[in-house]
Amino acid sequence: MRWYSPRIQQHITAVRWGHYGKPVLIFPTAGGDAEEIERFHLIGAIRHLIDAGRIKVYSCDSVSGRVWTDGKSSGQHRAWMQNRYDEFICHEMVPAIRMDCRGAESPITTVGASIGAFNAVAAVCRHPEIFHTAIGMSGTYDLEKWTNGQGGPEFYFCSPMHFLPNLGEGPHLSALRKCFILMAYGEGRWENPAHSWRLAGILGAKGVPNYVDNWGPGWDHDWPSWRKFLPGYLERMS
Repeated sequence: MRWYSPRIQQHITAVRWGHYGKPVLIFPTAGGDAEEIERFHLIGAIRHLIDAGRIKVYSCDSVSGRVWTDGKSSGQHRAWMQNRYDEFICHEMVPAIRMDCRGAESPITTVGASIGAFNAVAAVCRHPEIFHTAIGMSGTYDLEKWTNGQGGPEFYFCSPMHFLPNLGEGPHLSALRKCFILMAYGEGRWENPAHSWRLAGILGAKGVPNYVDNWGPGWDHDWPSWRKFLPGYLERMS
């Protein structure tokens, strides 16, 4: 599927794998497109779950991720685009998933690695009425260094690391406490475990169910790690 999104002011592509099962939305890495997870064989790693009708997988272009890492955009524009991408997900991508699932209102599981993990976790934290489980692998959860101090309110509201500590009692937090967030990482190259533990502490302080899974030494911030561990997570959650 490909259509023009007025929210992000450009065309965006979305892809589906499977014909039946619980909906799973997988966010690409920073510069990835909708088919990245197939090119890097992540779809192959979870093919048995797709073929068995346990999950139905969706992905779309990483529009905001490209802006975060383009090396030229202002922090304000990056945060602005992150929020427009969030609007696209909720008001365009989710309805497309619902239509494809014949109107079923089943909660959607989100998945992502690296900045994709940020999107997966942020989707649940911001919209617990739509998404119920997030699987974040090798997550980059604090994007503040890319704002150059210019993120402003747009950044605050798009970043769970920043808005969750101030989230008060109410319907939003009550709904979030019914969700589950998994953050997993390895101790190999390019990993930053501190991000996962910091976010886990914030979630725990708010009573939001979460778990941090350490893969141990030898598992890098890279596709072989994500292909290895995602199937088991989805098997237990689908």
